[in-house]
Amino acid sequence: MAISTIQKFTSQIHRLPPVSCHILTRSSATLSSSKKVADRIVKLFAIDPEGQKREVVGLAGHSLLRALTNSGLIDPASHRLEEIDACSAECEVNIAQEWLEKLPPRTYDEEYVLVRNSRGRILNKHSRLGCQVVLTPQLQGMVVAVPEPKPWDIP
Repeated sequence: MAISTIQKFTSQIHRLPPVSCHILTRSSATLSSSKKVADRIVKLFAIDPEGQKREVVGLAGHSLLRALTNSGLIDPASHRLEEIDACSAECEVNIAQEWLEKLPPRTYDEEYVLVRNSRGRILNKHSRLGCQVVLTPQLQGMVVAVPEPKPWDIP
């Protein structure tokens, strides 16, 4: 029985049309992938704790936290995970008013983390968690302020 099944599959395989091989050269792979990355670039501006305006480059689909970390504005060691369950609001940023409408509203979890970690201060409507803001092409030019690290956040 097993031999007849194997013979059936073998005969079916031989009847399949030939597979055409397309070999990618290193240069063609690089060109096609770099074009896709270039299409995903989102440039924004961040006001650092010293008040300096800095250009930040991120990729659509990545978090604002990743872009700020790659630019050196947030210490990667201060934010351990991008999962909201483990978040302790080290990546809290302030979004400029004109960009708030272009972002989806805070989720219940994001609101909970911000309130839980506000340590008695009044929560600002501009406050968002960088790990929860996903960059999109519509956010090109967005302005965010990165506050000074809180004393309990400094590693």
